[in-house]
Amino acid sequence: MKKIAILQSNYIPWKGYFDLINMVDEFVLYDDVQFTKNDWRNRNVIKTSQGPKWLTIPVKKENLDQRIRDTKISDSRWQKKHWSTISQSYARSAYFKDYKEGFEELYLSANSCYLSEVNHKFITEVVSILGIQTKIRWSDEFSLQPGQTERLIGICKDCGASDYYSGPAAKSYFDEDLARQENINVHWLDYGGYPEYTQLFPPFEHAVSALDLLFNEGSQASNFMKSFNDE
Repeated sequence: MKKIAILQSNYIPWKGYFDLINMVDEFVLYDDVQFTKNDWRNRNVIKTSQGPKWLTIPVKKENLDQRIRDTKISDSRWQKKHWSTISQSYARSAYFKDYKEGFEELYLSANSCYLSEVNHKFITEVVSILGIQTKIRWSDEFSLQPGQTERLIGICKDCGASDYYSGPAAKSYFDEDLARQENINVHWLDYGGYPEYTQLFPPFEHAVSALDLLFNEGSQASNFMKSFNDE
């Protein structure tokens, strides 16, 4: 039995994204698909004293069919701006000092002009902090077939996967009958029922970057995620 998940890269994703990574043996960054504006690819939310705040990496939208992996960052000043906002907002959190130096260095060195590479850098850092052992790959390592479901099944087969894990949003386009024909078991995640943790600036909000969980709970962060408690 081999488990796989295939998902677009996101910027400093929320805890559910990392739960998905931790549930599988291989996680494929699916950045060969179209870049979508005003989505999680280049932005995410943090908590501030003024309420939830979007942090957005500015990107160039050069054509309608532009892939995520080809999307370029349009302004290099985002790094210092984002880090300044994060450090001001989380200075009082219990574990910010434990991660401050590492994330400051990460932000100031995130100088790639490609969004995918920046996302990958942050994702792998959080994966390392959480102790996740899942292998992370890129979709361009595979021969991609036409058709939304066919592409995903093709990647599963190339990886030798028996089980495909995905968030509930993919139900709207994924053909489970095709997966069954290829002997691939499909698992839909339920992102409800997460426990609350110590969080600055109430009311509590689940749909924020995983940085919020790390800065507030430190090494206990995985206790507030589902996949670690199911192991």
